[in-house]
Amino acid sequence: MTLARADQASRRYGDVLALDRVDLEVRAGELVGLLGPNGAGKSTLMNLLVGLRRPSSGRVELFGGDPRDPASRRQIGVTPQETGLPGTLRVGEVVEFVSAHYPDPVPRGELLDRFGLGDLARRQTGGLSGGQRRRLAVALAFVGRPRLVLLDEPTTGLDVAARRTLWDAIRAFHEDGGTVLLSSHYLEEVEALARRVVVIGHGRVLADDTVGAVRDIVGVRRVSLVADVLPELPGVVRTERIDGRLHLLTTDADQLVRALVTAGTTFADLEVRPTSLEEAFLAITAGEQPATGEQPATAAAGGPPTTAAAGGRTSPA
Repeated sequence: MTLARADQASRRYGDVLALDRVDLEVRAGELVGLLGPNGAGKSTLMNLLVGLRRPSSGRVELFGGDPRDPASRRQIGVTPQETGLPGTLRVGEVVEFVSAHYPDPVPRGELLDRFGLGDLARRQTGGLSGGQRRRLAVALAFVGRPRLVLLDEPTTGLDVAARRTLWDAIRAFHEDGGTVLLSSHYLEEVEALARRVVVIGHGRVLADDTVGAVRDIVGVRRVSLVADVLPELPGVVRTERIDGRLHLLTTDADQLVRALVTAGTTFADLEVRPTSLEEAFLAITAGEQPATGEQPATAAAGGPPTTAAAGGRTSPA
């Protein structure tokens, strides 16, 4: 079952084309990672799907209807890039306020414990650290037991421990049957969580497939070795030296190794492995100019549920 859909959706901000005829389906039970450089159109796409913006052309659907329909939006949870929290309210009060919008909210204590905030229930939000405020903003997306959660850069500003706490909570929600669309600049985050990856550049979908398939799109392998000097080698896309090791990105690892041996090159500790998602991402988006003018929404915990907590398909670049 498709929960959210964009069909040839475009969005302009004046003369800037932020989204260019994007097709996307998010199906029930999926955990989809949305990747793209700054200004690629990720936040604009999410804003269309939750009804905060309207497409300039094309259409978007949420649970088969108009995303601006309040009945549909009560079934989603959203954490935008920025969330305003009233500084004088306590953490527990904010959760209770947002919970009041839903018929069967997650109990306050259970929700706060799930996101590592259990000992902060009586703390005013104005006294929280940036990381604590971000964890609270993400937790609010799950208050109403949503069917679909959209998270826009959810772990920005978090330390490693806090980030992994959020990862665990997102995984638990997904394992219980929840559906997640996750936008992130942390490529290791998407690689750790997502089963499917959608890469956006210059407002277009450049790739839409599994993590492994996205890696394989570029057909590049990483060859790592220890050597003082290398001859001219075929098919090398990029070379870097890190901690005494040379790392070569190549389109033909077998040919490269044969060339090393044929040239009589002295080397040691040779390793050949697939590219990481980060390397694939950089290759796919190479040469893509970001679409300036993308406008992320800012949520306020005192607003309606949509803003407060509401909550093989490869395209050529």
